[in-house]
Amino acid sequence: MTSAFVDSASLSATEETLDTMEPTHFRGHYASCMEMLADAPTVVAYLDDHRTWFRRCAQPMDAAPLGDNGYALTIGRFGAFGYEVEPKIGLNLLPQDQRGFYRIETIDIPDYIAPGYEVDFQAALHMVQPADAATDNPAEPMLTRVEWELDLAVSIQFPRFIQALPKALVQTTGDRLLNQIVRQVSRRLTHKVQDDFHSSHGIPFSRKRKWS
Repeated sequence: MTSAFVDSASLSATEETLDTMEPTHFRGHYASCMEMLADAPTVVAYLDDHRTWFRRCAQPMDAAPLGDNGYALTIGRFGAFGYEVEPKIGLNLLPQDQRGFYRIETIDIPDYIAPGYEVDFQAALHMVQPADAATDNPAEPMLTRVEWELDLAVSIQFPRFIQALPKALVQTTGDRLLNQIVRQVSRRLTHKVQDDFHSSHGIPFSRKRKWS
């Protein structure tokens, strides 16, 4: 995955172009939902068994297992102003807590030092069955909505030639690029998980509802 902002003469974050100036910070809060045509216990059982589907649904991103619930996720190459980076983050998919929430948190990747950036990923998912989810036809499954929120903070140590640009321009472009990455990745992952869930349970599913 490559952003349209990447310049053809882009420099890799691994090159010796970083200095000791303060990093630039980008933050975003995101929320959306994923609809499943099944009751909540069926969806819970699927989410709990993420080892059977997460790596497959994450493609083309690479998701290497870390322990029982973690993954080292390589997002893709993104950049702007002739500078690009290939984010790689460790994510821990925590089991459902007593309040019914699934949380995804950043974890360290062993023997890996991010070249010039840091990512703090904090997400929460929970299931909601709308009041009109039930149906009088027992052959039709119920609707369960998986609602999620994400707080994402990214700090980037830009090379000197980026730091020479107007700070407002760098901040605006970085915020826009971060939003583009989150939307692109979350939309693709949502669609793949929906398809995988319904096909693995033999439930016909069409995406007529608008993704929000």
